[in-house]
Amino acid sequence: MSAFEIALISGMALITFGIRYGLFAVGHRVHFNPLVSRALTYVPVAVLSAIIAPAMLMPGDGGWQLTWHNAYLLGGLAAMLIAALTRNLLATIFGSMLVFFLWRWLLG
Repeated sequence: MSAFEIALISGMALITFGIRYGLFAVGHRVHFNPLVSRALTYVPVAVLSAIIAPAMLMPGDGGWQLTWHNAYLLGGLAAMLIAALTRNLLATIFGSMLVFFLWRWLLG
C-alpha cells in the first residue's frame, strides 16, 4: 500500500470519527421536537428497505426478476408473511431462510 493510500484511508477514518463523535458528544444537549423524533423512528426501516429491496427484486445481473425462479424474492415474501403472522424475529429469519434455501435447491 502506498503512502497516499494510507493517508487517504486515515483521512476518511478521521472524518468519519469526527462526524460521529460530534453527534455523540453533543447529543445529550440536543432536543428534537416530537414530530422529528417520531420521524427518526422510521430511519432503520427505511435504510433496511433500501438495502433489501434491490437485492430481492434485482439479484445477480441487475435486471428485474419478478418470477417464481427468483429465490430471493420468494424468501423475502416468506419473511414478510411469517413476520406478519407470528411477530417472532427468529421464526421469521429461520422460516424465510428455509424457504430461500429449499427453493434454490429445488431449482438446482
